[in-house]
This record gives sequence, C-alpha cells and structure tokens, in this order.
Amino acid sequence: MILDLIPSTLRMTIPLGFAALGGIYSERSGIINIALEGMMLIGAYGYVVGAQASGSAWIGLSVGIGLGVVIALLHAIATITFHAEQIVTGIAINILALGITEYLIPTTDRVPGLPELELPFIGSYSVLVYLLPVLMVTSHILLFKTPWGLRLRAAGESTEALKTLSLSRAKWQYFGVLLSGVFAATGGCFLTSEVHYFTEGISAGRGYVALAAVIFGKWHPLYGVAACFLFGFASSLELANQWQIPDQLIKSFPHILTMVVLAGFVGRSRPPAALGKMES
Repeated sequence: MILDLIPSTLRMTIPLGFAALGGIYSERSGIINIALEGMMLIGAYGYVVGAQASGSAWIGLSVGIGLGVVIALLHAIATITFHAEQIVTGIAINILALGITEYLIPTTDRVPGLPELELPFIGSYSVLVYLLPVLMVTSHILLFKTPWGLRLRAAGESTEALKTLSLSRAKWQYFGVLLSGVFAATGGCFLTSEVHYFTEGISAGRGYVALAAVIFGKWHPLYGVAACFLFGFASSLELANQWQIPDQLIKSFPHILTMVVLAGFVGRSRPPAALGKMES
C-alpha cells in the first residue's frame, strides 16, 4: 500500500515544492512571504484562462506565471519600496487573489494539461514533476555556490556587506520576491493542469504549508523540498484512507502536521538574520 501512495505523494508534493522554492528565494533576500498562497491561486487561475483561450498548455503556464509575477511585484512594491508590514501585506494579497479569482472564476470545459514524460522505473508524470528536482539542485548551487546567490543571501543576512560593495539591497530583494512569484505560480499551474479546470480556492492552504516547509527545511532548497515530500505524503493519505479513519481527521492531518512541525522547529531553525527587517 505504501508503494501505491508514491504516485499521489509526488503529485501532492510538486505544487508545495515549487511554492517552497519561491519562499526560500524571497525569505533569503529578507522579505517574509505569506503571499505564497495568493501567488499559487492566481497562477492556477491564469493557467486555466490562458490554456482555454489558446488551447495550449504552455501558453496557460506562461499566463499563470505572468500573473504570479504581477502579484509578487505588488508585494515587493508594498514591502520594499513603501516599507509596509510584510505579514499584513502578504495576508492582504492572499485575500485579494481569493477575491479576484472568485469574482472572475472561469466557466471552462476540460482544459489541456501539461505534457507528460515517461521514464523507466518511474512512470508517466507531468514535466513539472521532473523539473522540480532539477530546480531544487540548481537553486542550491545558485544560492550557495555563486556570487549571485551570495549577494541575494547578503540582502537577508548582512546589509553592511552589500553596502561595502555599493550594491542595492532593494534590488536583490526585488529579485527574491519576483522569483517567488514565478515558482509559486508554477505550483498553482500544476494544480489546474492536473485536474484540467479551476475551482474556488483550489490552492486550499498549500501556500501556508509550503511556508512551513521553508521553515522546517531551514531556508535551504534541498531540505525545503524534502519537507514538502513529507507534507505531500501526509496529504496523499486522504486518497488512500483504508483504515476507516473519519474523513475530517484525514483531511486535517496535513495541517495538524504543519502546526506540530512549526511548534517543534521554529525555535530551533535560525532564519536569515535580517528577515523582515527594513532599512530606515
């Protein structure tokens, strides 16, 4: 039965993993990103609208990512340029995305899904399933092995280091937040690509779970995505409830696990030193 859970675990992990990577880029640059939920939701909406209008899954993906970047830009302008409170801004963006998508919810037939690839011993999955581990490793190398990553992390760790190099902290924070929009919206696109339609609140709190994975994974791409796999496994139990456990308990299990993880690890994980702190 555990082996039967692997396909559903992968499908549950992918949207979380992309959103978590986005959260890592944003928070490594020093910007708290509660808005991952809204970015995922608007990305899912954009995918359906773009795919329905064009008949192309790739155009749908592009529209979804584009809308995610727009939402991320709103978050960046509010928090970086105008120094708005980051958590409040993130919650406001989530409410905005929910309101927009509920008001403009598309009436669609079955929209095309992203192409699937079949590899030996692995099976047939969306291209995004295979792309996530590549991006996970690439993000690790980019953040911890390149000058670009060092500067991005310096924006969230030591602003003095950027000043000595005459670099703008705001510029690197914009990079981090905009990348979070790209990744989180991609996770949202995966959701609607898999089910081929859009429903209200399709992200269903996954952005918050992804943020918990970021913290649990200590703001590291490898550990963050691994944490998403744990949460994905917890979510997949709902699809394989063979223990006659009440559905309400099974559905709440991923969120209970999120709270347990945060309660046990927030105090132990050291966030970027300047996370949430803005220059005066």
